[in-house]
Amino acid sequence: MRAPLTLALWQCAPAPLDVAGNLARLELAARQAAHAGARLLVCPEMCITGYAIGTPAVQALAQEADGGWAHAVAAIAQRHAIAVVYGYPERSADGRVFNAALWINAAGKRCLNYRKAYLFGALDRDQFAAGAPSAALFDFDGWNVGLLICYDIEFPEAARALALAGADLIAVPTANMADYDFVARAVVPVRAYENQLFVAYANFTGSEGSLVYGGLSVVAGPDGTPVAQAGRDETLLIATLHDHRLTAARHAARHVQDLIALRNPAP
Repeated sequence: MRAPLTLALWQCAPAPLDVAGNLARLELAARQAAHAGARLLVCPEMCITGYAIGTPAVQALAQEADGGWAHAVAAIAQRHAIAVVYGYPERSADGRVFNAALWINAAGKRCLNYRKAYLFGALDRDQFAAGAPSAALFDFDGWNVGLLICYDIEFPEAARALALAGADLIAVPTANMADYDFVARAVVPVRAYENQLFVAYANFTGSEGSLVYGGLSVVAGPDGTPVAQAGRDETLLIATLHDHRLTAARHAARHVQDLIALRNPAP
């Protein structure tokens, strides 16, 4: 049986365009999370620059996946011995800009870079190119983990692809508005339940321009019940994931196993 995995979700107000300030705040959150025993810190979508900053700012600020921000966060991760997942605008080699999330481990290694595949409305489509759907996973201390970003988790196919690939945990940086509270309260727990895995959904709170974010960051368990749930205020939400919850859920509900069997019938 795998050792329990303690993680932290950083629910904060956005600070648009304040990259230096956001990196400093991220370091403080990493320090606090590590002090609380967390081995992973999940930050909101586009937390480095702000989310609703407009196409000109996105184009001006975007960096490569191995750019200066990645090196700065790698140093933070190493200083506090904690893995970090953060959202940022990524410039690709061909000049396109993606809404991306990068997982850096406690040794400062880039483990997985993910580009948002499902773009939400004009706000996303005007600022970013769509990434290709991906079911990429990597091993984090014995846990198979993958990434989605915000709107992606609202598509059953995105989470199911990761489940079929063997995911135990999906980390989801998000910037979800208060008008869509049902996503944190209902959709995320359902995704966890129907795929028998954990989902860690880290949201902004407060406002950014005309947007009002809903908070309600949540770690949903594989049985559909919350392991931890935030309210509206800024907070560092701590949750511990236990392997026995996965085992119990996968015995009680067999959606993924039955789908695999249906696709690969015995001779």
